[in-house]
Amino acid sequence: MDIPITGRLKEYSLPKVFTGIQKARKTGVLTLRKDSLQKKIYFKKGDAIFASSNYEDDRLGEMLLKAGKITVDQYDHAVGVMKNTGKRLGGILVELGFLSPKDLFWGVKFQVREIIYSLFLWEDGEYSFMEGDLPTEEVITLRMSIANLIYEGVKRIENWTRIKKESPPLDTVLHLSLDPMTLFQDIELAEEDRKILSLIDGKRTIKEIFNSSGMDNFKTLKAIYVLTTIGMAAVKAEEKEGEEPAVEILEEVLSAKPEGRKEELLIEKIHKFFNGLDDMNHYQVLGVDPGVSPSDIKKAYYRLSKKYHPDRHFESQEEGSQDELTAIFDRINKAYEVLGDDGRRAEYDLSLSRARLSSVAGKEESDFRSAEEQFRKGVEKLKKKNYKEASESFNQATELNPQKALYWSHLALSLSQIPKKLHDAEEACKRAIELEPRNDENYSNLGLFYLKAGLKKKAEAQFNEALKRNPKSQKALKGLKDLQK
Repeated sequence: MDIPITGRLKEYSLPKVFTGIQKARKTGVLTLRKDSLQKKIYFKKGDAIFASSNYEDDRLGEMLLKAGKITVDQYDHAVGVMKNTGKRLGGILVELGFLSPKDLFWGVKFQVREIIYSLFLWEDGEYSFMEGDLPTEEVITLRMSIANLIYEGVKRIENWTRIKKESPPLDTVLHLSLDPMTLFQDIELAEEDRKILSLIDGKRTIKEIFNSSGMDNFKTLKAIYVLTTIGMAAVKAEEKEGEEPAVEILEEVLSAKPEGRKEELLIEKIHKFFNGLDDMNHYQVLGVDPGVSPSDIKKAYYRLSKKYHPDRHFESQEEGSQDELTAIFDRINKAYEVLGDDGRRAEYDLSLSRARLSSVAGKEESDFRSAEEQFRKGVEKLKKKNYKEASESFNQATELNPQKALYWSHLALSLSQIPKKLHDAEEACKRAIELEPRNDENYSNLGLFYLKAGLKKKAEAQFNEALKRNPKSQKALKGLKDLQK
């Protein structure tokens, strides 16, 4: 953790304590005390999963009453049963038919969130974090986004003096954070926060943002306070010297509509990506070819960081998938650390080249002959339009000699003619490009595949990539012409 395991909230704000536990992926109990009040938050691998409180108004029954889910008579009846049986109040309410299991789940989650939100109103208090296993009998495991908890909690603060004190000085120039972990958190920004975020350009001071926002100063400062607290806005610039402002990144963040933020990532897709990590190089992890520009590497990095951010898929996860998402996210970051730096990328390209040469040199001659024989069989079957058998032969050729782009391009051609194999065909095309990034034919073939699939924008992009490498490419020129029809 970046913060002490014990301290005071005046010195280390609650959001900093939360994010410290989250980033360190700690499991344990965070206890907060103020006068006679004591509240606890339970963390599992950095995620908040439960909360408890000794404050009577924080109890489940009182929360359900305030939310209008039960009546006073129902509450009194259930409490009487609880005293006689020792059972949990929530279970009793369900047994008596006063509450549905679905409403009980909602009520427990509502209670936990309200306990946590209330802590953001504490201006001081003691905290301590005890790392270790959780008391499984007492804790109901709920999955809650730390980012959203912080966001909603901070937005409840209405104290101008506190907000001004904890915000940067008015002459501070704010910058957009370029850390995907903070940019793509599971947060649905309110309209006023999105508006202020769009004004943060690394040039305007907070005072200048006041003048440009069109909102009153308190709302503007509160939005700035919220954005800096959750880490989307930063006081210190993170961009490299001479680098253009991250306009496209900001647009990506702001363009995400609230209803689209909860889109589920299929469990199978997470598993497939995770299981293939060990066999992927950095280019394959980011889904780009070795000849791609630094700008395209950055775009791929932010696109994948957003897609596989562990904080964005609480509703679609099964047991273990959180660990897989975390591993994927870490690997994406590692790939960008290398490929995003010109010097480290050059060294990495050299190591890949040496590994490829070593692999080719170590191949038995018989394997190469077998691969070529399978390729010839595939070509014959392809001529007879026996696409399934052709794809099987080309697939064997790629297994025997996976470094030959010609085999992959023919495999893609045969697969593209088989229903439900279009994704495999696309991947084979990309593999051919990866092996021969300077060969315009590979890009043209992928462009023709996209054209056939009706993906015109993707097709156009690949034809243009082919023309970059060979301005006279007839296949690419014809493809672009066909796009106009």
